[in-house]
Amino acid sequence: MKAPAASKRRINSKFARFRMRIGRSRLHRYGVYAQEDIPAGRRVIEYTGKCLTLEQAVKIGPPKDIYVAWITAAKYVDGARGGSGAEFMNHSCAPNLAARRIGPHLYLYSRRRIRAGEELTWNYHYPIKLKRIPCHCGAPWCRGTLRYLVR
Repeated sequence: MKAPAASKRRINSKFARFRMRIGRSRLHRYGVYAQEDIPAGRRVIEYTGKCLTLEQAVKIGPPKDIYVAWITAAKYVDGARGGSGAEFMNHSCAPNLAARRIGPHLYLYSRRRIRAGEELTWNYHYPIKLKRIPCHCGAPWCRGTLRYLVR
């Protein structure tokens, strides 16, 4: 899946509860940054895009950049097509956002107070079967991969 065009790199305010911007990231290419302080425990943005079935999601295959998020066993969302801007949020093993699946929606909530200018990150928990994708988040307890590891 091709990355969204430069002109489409924006946060859709319809799905965002706080002001954010997309910019270059030290973690990976682009990232999303808070433009105002975000209190702990608040809904920040909904991860949106084209709805896919499991079969459609599998056909996309692992591209250079993955924008497909799991909602339910039968529903996936491709943020590269009609995304809210949350698709540009990077992975971290010490994220400041947490994903919550509520009904057919995937929301990202603040895990702690986030200061203006801070990059917004969440833990992708990619499936174990996905090829190992290295993590460069720099957290002291970084697991070294974006995959979910079973202990």
